[in-house]
Amino acid sequence: MSPAQQLAAGIDRLSLSISPDAQARLLAYLDLIVKWNRVHNLTAIRDVKSMVSAHLLDSLAVAPHLVAETILDVGSGGGLPGIPLAMIWPRTSVTLIDSNQKKTSFLQQAKIELAIDNLTVVCDRVEAWKSDARYDLVISRAFSELAEFVKVAQRFCKSGGTLAAMKGLQPDAEIKMLPTSCKVRKVIALNVPDLNAERHLVLIDP
Repeated sequence: MSPAQQLAAGIDRLSLSISPDAQARLLAYLDLIVKWNRVHNLTAIRDVKSMVSAHLLDSLAVAPHLVAETILDVGSGGGLPGIPLAMIWPRTSVTLIDSNQKKTSFLQQAKIELAIDNLTVVCDRVEAWKSDARYDLVISRAFSELAEFVKVAQRFCKSGGTLAAMKGLQPDAEIKMLPTSCKVRKVIALNVPDLNAERHLVLIDP
């Protein structure tokens, strides 16, 4: 099965409707990761088939559970999940923030090369970033423990907005460490196609 076929089959299993053009752009983004990964360590995964599941489908698996006009992806790294979400939701404004200059250089190149017009890239530590912007959704993928994520990210969440943390195993111990001011709205078990690992999405009301 080719990466394109694997991606299309995975999208069907996630019950998502993504245009062929958007699927092609997702694969072009993966090609760019592979190219840059030869020089910069964007991901430890080298196998393209594994990247389709562990990066693209893992990012897309959250989409059925989220709605947002503005998104902040905290500690975006190589652009996950922010870039895949920006590609499938072209009317949603997505901001990626990461403190690693090499990684944000890659993100900026991906924005230009793949013409992701609804994407903004910020090179800064989220703890230090001075911005008045507020977002419907503030999301992270393997950024930190939940309490730390809430501590540094909740100030960027709109009133009535959502903090979303992508996790592996269900993080019961981390949830117990959250401040009482935060309410866990829902913990969703994700079934990521072709990924033999547990994935959970924690939705928090800040």
